[in-house]
Amino acid sequence: MPNIPIGTRAEQKLLVTSETAITFLGAEGPRVLSTPHMIGRMELTCRDAVKPLLDAGYDTVGTHVDVYHLAAAPIGAVVTFTAEVAAVEGRRLQFRVEAWDEKEKIGEGTHERAIINVAKFAARLAEKNS
Repeated sequence: MPNIPIGTRAEQKLLVTSETAITFLGAEGPRVLSTPHMIGRMELTCRDAVKPLLDAGYDTVGTHVDVYHLAAAPIGAVVTFTAEVAAVEGRRLQFRVEAWDEKEKIGEGTHERAIINVAKFAARLAEKNS
């Protein structure tokens, strides 16, 4: 297993656009960052925090998400996502995640990822598909 220090961090920014905003309130209604896009970017930020520390042929996959969407970020807002390794247990990694727009915290929670051998993961998936 790789040495992944507690406190390892990553940060990413996202401009909220019509592609990442909700549509269910109508085209003329309020358009804000969707919860699925917020969670997806939180997961990606976690992955990117530890990917450089993994051996070749290894990656991580999400296994659990516990996130609150606290406030709306409108189209045009820049959202900053942060992820920090909070615990490491074998191949399981626990992260603290946050999302902030220019005015306030819009999301927070925890996310768990598992370290995988990509070739073995692909082989198991191929077995399921046969």
